[in-house]
Amino acid sequence: MAEPDAFEVALAALRRKERTRAELAAWLDGRGFGDREVREALTRLGEAGELDDERFARRYAEDKRDLSGWGAERIREALIARGIPSSTVEAVLATDTHDDQLERARELLARRGRPLGDNAERQRALDYLARRGYQYEIAYEAVRSVAARAA
Repeated sequence: MAEPDAFEVALAALRRKERTRAELAAWLDGRGFGDREVREALTRLGEAGELDDERFARRYAEDKRDLSGWGAERIREALIARGIPSSTVEAVLATDTHDDQLERARELLARRGRPLGDNAERQRALDYLARRGYQYEIAYEAVRSVAARAA
């Protein structure tokens, strides 16, 4: 019985878990496939529509925004770490407007349910949003508006 080629192995791996081009290349390399085999498999998978970094980035960003409340900066870092080209990352993030990000930040603070009555509490909320990947300006505006509503 012939050993499966890189394309078959990669296709089976993608059926189990979506991966980026860079992640799949490293995964195949770790299984002993040569550079040429890996390149050919990635090309075939791309042509077949099975491997698409832009599609991966869009889905990943949507999931992280909707399910985890991540901001653009945290999503950017995660996608770049997964090997998505910067131009693709920026194109994906460009669809997330300032107003969308601000509304998500407000919702996070509301769900968190902590008071924002004094400077220390507002600073903790600002730090919380920054850890989630929100730019300072958006985090500051969200904290101000939620604090104002509560007052």
